[in-house]
Amino acid sequence: MKVGVFSTKSYDRRFLEKANQSYGHELFFFTPRLTLETLPLAINFPAICVFVNDLLNKEALELLARGGTELIALRCAGFNNVDLAAAERLAMTVVRVPAYSPYAVAEHTIGLILALNRKIHRSYSRVREGNFALNGLLGFDLRGRTVGIVGTGKIGQVVAEIIKGFGCKLLAYDPYPNQICEALGVKYVTLNELFAESDIITDLPQFLPRL
Repeated sequence: MKVGVFSTKSYDRRFLEKANQSYGHELFFFTPRLTLETLPLAINFPAICVFVNDLLNKEALELLARGGTELIALRCAGFNNVDLAAAERLAMTVVRVPAYSPYAVAEHTIGLILALNRKIHRSYSRVREGNFALNGLLGFDLRGRTVGIVGTGKIGQVVAEIIKGFGCKLLAYDPYPNQICEALGVKYVTLNELFAESDIITDLPQFLPRL
């Protein structure tokens, strides 16, 4: 099958070509994102592969359908940029990534906590300039500190599992407590209690409107 891949980065091409070795599709990579202006590039492709910033509203989908596109494959979990009602009316199939690795996101979160606490980003810049002064670069031990986790779904759970290994006290806020987190010793509290008692707070985007 011919597949037009939009918003292509070098790593997209590398991984998609490797994955395609088992399937043998014809992949055509386009650097621009899909817009009404670039949409003619998708003509005669029965399938297109798109990302979060590609345009897939009603008008775009109608033009794609006229050009022969029947399948839209999203390289992301979110699908808010796709008019699903229009896609259904046009008999177009839309598929997406079911989920991101919770471990990758959680490990990145821990990396950010360590970088901010130990001022790694600032010390890196100073050392490159030949400045080895320690002023303003002192952090604190994580052991014994209280970490507040806002949102304990799959990602929050993995954050709790990792940060527990540092010897931290764990607080959490979530309307639906996670039994695995509770077994780890996580204490569920109100947001106000979490804010008041935590030395470090990590949250997930879906909770931001509540804060």
